[in-house]
Amino acid sequence: MAGFDLEAVQPHEIESTLKRAIDHGTKRILVAGGDGTIATAAALVAKTDVELAVLPGGTLNHFARDHNIPTDLGKAALVASDGVVVGADIGYVDDCVFLNTSSIGAYVTFVRDRERFEKHVGYSIASFFAFVRTLSELRTFTVSFEVEGVKKTYRSSLVFIGVGERELKLPTLGARVKNGRRGLHVMIVRGRKRARLFAVGLAGIAKGTREAEKLPEFDDFLVDSCRIDLVRRRATIGLDGELKRMQTPLDYRLQRDAIRLVVAPPEGDQ
Repeated sequence: MAGFDLEAVQPHEIESTLKRAIDHGTKRILVAGGDGTIATAAALVAKTDVELAVLPGGTLNHFARDHNIPTDLGKAALVASDGVVVGADIGYVDDCVFLNTSSIGAYVTFVRDRERFEKHVGYSIASFFAFVRTLSELRTFTVSFEVEGVKKTYRSSLVFIGVGERELKLPTLGARVKNGRRGLHVMIVRGRKRARLFAVGLAGIAKGTREAEKLPEFDDFLVDSCRIDLVRRRATIGLDGELKRMQTPLDYRLQRDAIRLVVAPPEGDQ
């Protein structure tokens, strides 16, 4: 059974505290927080022998759910101590780590509106209002997608990049496909007409990625790396539900088995 020395730190001290622990030879670190906090730790332990354990403390805890880590804190603490260690993939955009998804376009507008509404109402209601507002103000932009030297240019309203194969269908919207393929799952909704783009979105939500990809306005790719360029020098993108301003072009890549993650053992082994 692994034991931990617990230390409460301010958000701005997390990175420096973790660096200090790693430099002192810590073999396993435990982080408590949402996917943003976990991503900070993942960036530090990537491609090292340091094991990463997680106490999920976010709103949705996508990363924990996708990697067989209990969202119940008591059970998660037991896993952190006695779980098994597996390799886990992470994504990079330039030098920034993301664990789940990155997005350009409509979802960025959605997050901005949701954060504004959430100051006055709960998360679920804020998300609904933000969704309606995003659709009513849907805009398109020019984006170039390049993989293995081949470039395609689109007029798009949304570019979505997930670590691992992702689903568009409710109620598992944005979640990893069970037993899905590894890679960066790039989805591009293209076209100029708002009504048609709305229909494409509904098709994906109602029937899933497999049906949406049959439509001419929807392209998706599973790649290990790609470059996305926009007709502007800087862009606001979504990274695991948070917004970040970055220079373009954006170089995305998958790092396979980048971190040694502590997870619950398979059910048959418990």
